[in-house]
Amino acid sequence: MPLTLTVTEGVLPKGKEKATFARLSDAMLKWHGLTGNKVMTPNVIGSINVLKEEHTFSGSKEAPVTFIEWKVPSFAFATREIQLGYIQEATDIIHEASGGKQPKEHIWVNVIHAVDGAWGIAGRAMTNAELGEAIAKG
Repeated sequence: MPLTLTVTEGVLPKGKEKATFARLSDAMLKWHGLTGNKVMTPNVIGSINVLKEEHTFSGSKEAPVTFIEWKVPSFAFATREIQLGYIQEATDIIHEASGGKQPKEHIWVNVIHAVDGAWGIAGRAMTNAELGEAIAKG
């Protein structure tokens, strides 16, 4: 489940990006009841993009921003409790990691759901049911 963390340079102190990424990933697993799951944990993947302030915007003006974007199967983030809980926790993680400098109003979280059957792991296209079965074994 790819996480793309995009931050403006300077939002997170240099060297805190990896730990922050790990905290966001761990929180996603926690909110889905999958902490330590042997199938899911290695499939929580992603990237960190650090962009110069001149390349990040809010209200069409240069601004320090943070985007937390997940690409997941449609059964992930499916309950309102998980949505509310994860988004609040993820926002707090970034705010705290920034030393309180990044305003919560400039932290955005969104989730994109993959088409059922188009989730590819190790060259195998898996349906939601197949993925769920694999996760249940982990």
